[in-house]
Amino acid sequence: MGEFSRRDLLKAGGALGTIGALSFATPAQARVWTWSPSGSVAGTGAGLDPRWVWDEEADPLVASLIDRGDVPRVNALLRTWTKNGQPLPDGLPADLRAFMEKARSMPAWADRGKLATAVEFNDKRGLYLGVLYGFASGMISTVIPKEARAVYYSQGGADMKDRISKTAKLGYDIGSRNAYDDDGEMIVTCVKTRLVHAAVRHLLPKSPHWQGAADEEIPISQADMMVTWHSLPTTVMKHLTSWKVSIPDHESVAFLHSWQLAGHMLGIKDEYIPASWAEANSQAEQVLDPILAPTPEGLKLADILLNLGAQIDAGILSKRILGAFTRFLLGDQIAEWLKIRRYPFWDGILDTFWEPFIAVREGVLKVFPGTDNVYWLLDELIRKLVLLYLSELREISIEIPVANNPNYPGSPAWRS
Repeated sequence: MGEFSRRDLLKAGGALGTIGALSFATPAQARVWTWSPSGSVAGTGAGLDPRWVWDEEADPLVASLIDRGDVPRVNALLRTWTKNGQPLPDGLPADLRAFMEKARSMPAWADRGKLATAVEFNDKRGLYLGVLYGFASGMISTVIPKEARAVYYSQGGADMKDRISKTAKLGYDIGSRNAYDDDGEMIVTCVKTRLVHAAVRHLLPKSPHWQGAADEEIPISQADMMVTWHSLPTTVMKHLTSWKVSIPDHESVAFLHSWQLAGHMLGIKDEYIPASWAEANSQAEQVLDPILAPTPEGLKLADILLNLGAQIDAGILSKRILGAFTRFLLGDQIAEWLKIRRYPFWDGILDTFWEPFIAVREGVLKVFPGTDNVYWLLDELIRKLVLLYLSELREISIEIPVANNPNYPGSPAWRS
């Protein structure tokens, strides 16, 4: 943590604690955050470094629910709340009900027209999005140090298949035709996830294992949430652009809008949510790109992800193919960090034929410059990757945890 404790400073309470933390930050720390709130959907804001801002509404509420023993009852009630327009269940604690009614409300800047256009975008690009959410976004999370540690040591780390299914649900829900409509589920997923994040902020600092590995005292700050946000839409759009997928401007704006709303519903302050792709890329260059690094926890999580294909392999997916695809999507540096071997055959196929394959699918090329077998192989690969991403999307209940990872096996070792 360095020279002082953020937790001690924040005990002063609210904005005073946040301002106090900034006031005592070292010059190097204070200079890190330079992105202006004028580039956000709010267009204005206090401009506080988001590393020192959490969720002042959800955090004390959920801490209270845990401490007074209300969480099991709340989880049981919230299992019945599955649709955006559905009334909240009877019997919820009054303070939780008041918070959730506010948290489920769409912001004034929500644009139904853009959301309708986002549906068109998702329909056209569904296969690509499944691959990118599942592997570009999923794998990059393993080299986001704070996220990898938070996942590994929290309750989510005890059952990674369940944890992955909940991440998949977010990507699935936002891409559904009725994501933010009354009969959709995106708002429900976001609000429940916001409650989970608040619980992790309360519980994880009690884990001596997390304390021994982390360089912070409170996890999942607004900065951490924006890092994760950029691992999703910003990363996805960068790949679609690099693949030369032709996306009309109005569809690009609409896709971004659907994720701007997701950020808001997850509890990210509007002053940190980029208003445009240019602002998103600018912010990502500051908060995402420089912090990527390997950790023992991330290596273990990457191993789990790379082995998921075995259950639906059918001769197509295997650890070596998923490893090659990770190298192709995220580059040599991240692949080396994750100790992913080179697989010359698959590396060569992807490097040589992926862009022509996309060009044929997009109608830019009429003839694939390879054999029919290679085209079929890539087409099958993309479909299997989407299946892998969705295979854990069974009946999912996002629930507030009451403990950290109970199966913590000891310090994860670096692989040789």
